[in-house]
Amino acid sequence: MGKGRYFFTSESVTEGHPDKVCDQISDAVLDEVLRQDPTGRVACESFITVGLVIVGGEITTKGYVEVGDLVRKVVKDIGYTHVKYGFNYETCAVLNAIGRQSPDISQGVDTGGAGDQGLMVGYASNETEEMMPLPITLAHRITRRLATVRKKNVLPYLGPDGKSQVTVEYQDNEPIRVDTVVVSSQHTADILDKTGRKITEKARQQIIEAVIRPVVPKKMLDSKTNFHVNPTGKFVVGGPQSDTGMTGRKIIVDTYGGWAPHGGGAFSGKDPTKVDRSATYMARCIAKNVVAAKLAGQCTVQLAYAIGVAEPVSIMVDTHGTGIVDPERITQGVRKVFSLTPKGIIDFLRLRRPIYRQTAAYGHFGRTEPEFTWEKTDKAAELRRQVEKIA
Repeated sequence: MGKGRYFFTSESVTEGHPDKVCDQISDAVLDEVLRQDPTGRVACESFITVGLVIVGGEITTKGYVEVGDLVRKVVKDIGYTHVKYGFNYETCAVLNAIGRQSPDISQGVDTGGAGDQGLMVGYASNETEEMMPLPITLAHRITRRLATVRKKNVLPYLGPDGKSQVTVEYQDNEPIRVDTVVVSSQHTADILDKTGRKITEKARQQIIEAVIRPVVPKKMLDSKTNFHVNPTGKFVVGGPQSDTGMTGRKIIVDTYGGWAPHGGGAFSGKDPTKVDRSATYMARCIAKNVVAAKLAGQCTVQLAYAIGVAEPVSIMVDTHGTGIVDPERITQGVRKVFSLTPKGIIDFLRLRRPIYRQTAAYGHFGRTEPEFTWEKTDKAAELRRQVEKIA
């Protein structure tokens, strides 16, 4: 970002946040299509509000998805299983409004072209083990921890909906401390104080000790770190009862927490012929391999495509002044090592598998699960060799 002292903030949301419920529903539909028909085409959007889920979009497949049953399973898995949370998988209505993909799009994709125009961005840095910016890494750890202590009944009063926000202080581009942590979590009324307007101090401290401290490095916390736990006072009414949700509304949570640019589209509910998703995954893979090859300490990769055209119309590599060689040499090396057509990306990352629902909460990047093939750095050595050959 720059020399000197500055603060940077990123946020995350739990799997029970209404927007994330929709992302998971859309990706669960995609997974079910790919499970039956690996070449199926899916562009699935979901909407959720009080007592209702609407699933729409365009799907072309030889398989069949029982949308109602699938939606209820996802909602149940997330934890909306009781009326006390304001939404119940057993009683919610499900409206299926799915159609077929336009043949005008299909004729360009069937020949191997990109499913749409657009620009896609990937980023990596050596700031954390995950090669992600620290603020979004910590924000995701906190929301995952919220879900864990809820599901394991460590804090039984927590509900599925929740958010975190982490502000990190930097000095000369190095993170030196966590300045502020915000945690807002849905909860039952039994932890409210006598006024009924805010949670008890005991509950506040329990959330700090059970959720924040176990996942934020101790060395990053000090006596000046601010903890804001349910800062409005209470969060009894949450989930779809308090806020509508839609697929694709948490794109910064999905990527780099605002640290890096974002491309033109969201990810969830889109099959891998949609370069919004697949090329963004490839851009992350390339950036990670550049950093793993020690060609740079930071790397941003931009890819751009035209609908129906296989090869990208542009490739840009920016090492933010941290590279050991000219970025143009890295770009040339990237062209030699990676196949950047939609088919090449799909084959290299093995994207025609039902792996997507797990991507739809807690970020698409910085993950260690084996299905996240775009997180591998097994091309780093080859990329470095290719770059070193270029005069």
